Amino acid sequence: MDTNLSDDAVRDTLRRARRVAIVGLSDRPDRPSYRVAAYLLAVGYEIVPVNPMVASVLGVASAPSIARIDGPVDIVDVFRRTEETDAVIDESIASGAGTLWLQLGIVNEPGGIRARAAGLAFVQDRCLAVEHARLIGAT
Repeated sequence: MDTNLSDDAVRDTLRRARRVAIVGLSDRPDRPSYRVAAYLLAVGYEIVPVNPMVASVLGVASAPSIARIDGPVDIVDVFRRTEETDAVIDESIASGAGTLWLQLGIVNEPGGIRARAAGLAFVQDRCLAVEHARLIGAT
């Protein structure tokens, strides 16, 4: 069963979203998570780094966990190994996030089913920045 959103639903989600929590965001410019975060900032999103190991990324203070983010987030974008995503899925569900997004190469079909059953939109094995550029374009 494919739990991914359709292109139309992804486009709609990306247009409505304003605030993206990025789990596993690195403060190293050579890392994919950093490049995605920089892209999201450049096209107008607010980011919330989620990484207990760094104080801030791209000038934005980090939260140690999803549960410790002040205020709601529209998308939880995950840069963690597949085997580490179940806990992130649980935190995303508990936080009331609108969409859970597992980055390119990260697949958790049972977790996606669980997230959707809890009312979250779900995307996996797709890069948020690539999909934004493809479906909406850099602004």
